[in-house]
Amino acid sequence: MPGAIKVKSLEVIKAILPLVLLIVAFQFTPLQMPLHTFYQFLGGVAMVIGGMILFLVGIDIGILPVGEAVGSELPKRGSLSLVIGIAFLVGFTATVAEPDVMVLSKQIDVVSQGAISDNLLIYIIAIGVAFFVSMSMLRIIRDFPMKYLLTISYAAVIVLSFFTPREFVPVAFDSGGVTTGPMAVPIILALGLGFSSVISGRSAISDGFGLIGLASVGPIIGVMTMGIILF
Repeated sequence: MPGAIKVKSLEVIKAILPLVLLIVAFQFTPLQMPLHTFYQFLGGVAMVIGGMILFLVGIDIGILPVGEAVGSELPKRGSLSLVIGIAFLVGFTATVAEPDVMVLSKQIDVVSQGAISDNLLIYIIAIGVAFFVSMSMLRIIRDFPMKYLLTISYAAVIVLSFFTPREFVPVAFDSGGVTTGPMAVPIILALGLGFSSVISGRSAISDGFGLIGLASVGPIIGVMTMGIILF
């Protein structure tokens, strides 16, 4: 555990340090912020560093092993409906817990003055991700080429964009982007890698990866569909 914390601490500091140095440098230019705001920034940086270290260590020692264990156990059950159902639940709950999704939904709720509620948007995004995570598991089982599934999915996005109210198009694409956050990505990847690793004659690299790219299409289609139906 101490070794893992040390490694993650160095990773987080290396990732955040350039931004911190840039903001500090701004304090010596006409772009400087008020001192109380600058002190709040430094306090926030300290909390972010501590939180990210604990979060990433928790992902490594808890979330990833559980995701791989669940993924590797599913094929042994021999039930296609169970595989799809569990994959859907994992994708849904991981997305609901994703911090980036919460931030986006809150901002859109404020900007739209409640026209697009934060809870509705979170659930639409989560359902979209969950559906495509389930389809990813089905793709691995049926050995359906990823390129065809991606082509069909993005073709659907292009077609829907012509019928979606223009206010929803940027929201839809941002919704797809926020699903690739620190909570959903490890769980979904671990699930796919664990699942593909126990299927005889299959490559964990070719089957286990690509799930995030495919899953991110789900929220785009979901939000566009919501815009067409509700608005």
